[in-house]
Amino acid sequence: MCAFNLPAVPPDWSAAREELRDALAAASWPDDLIRDAELALCELFVNAWRHGGSPAPTVVVVLLATRTLRVSVADGSPKLPEPRTSADPYELSGRGLHLVRSLTDRFGASPRKNGKAVWFELDCAA
Repeated sequence: MCAFNLPAVPPDWSAAREELRDALAAASWPDDLIRDAELALCELFVNAWRHGGSPAPTVVVVLLATRTLRVSVADGSPKLPEPRTSADPYELSGRGLHLVRSLTDRFGASPRKNGKAVWFELDCAA
């Protein structure tokens, strides 16, 4: 159960998505990897809002030597995420971190002074 009093609709993440897309397109990343990165970003962003209680999650996008993307999304909750396991294939939620793991090359979470940052890395083959 989430103890945060949040609006029913997540905050707008379109600026973060556009920055991500523009950086990867400028570095000539393939469209399929750009879409994977956008979907992984969306999952982390919504999780930071829903489970981390952040009304406006902080997103950092770093392109390392144009071949590795690192995206982190920070929120104010110190609780590190744990992918859920469920026997019910019809559950409406609980698959987001599994999706991030399957779309990216590396995924994790780091504690911060005021919460945590959940991150992923995606490599682009030369």
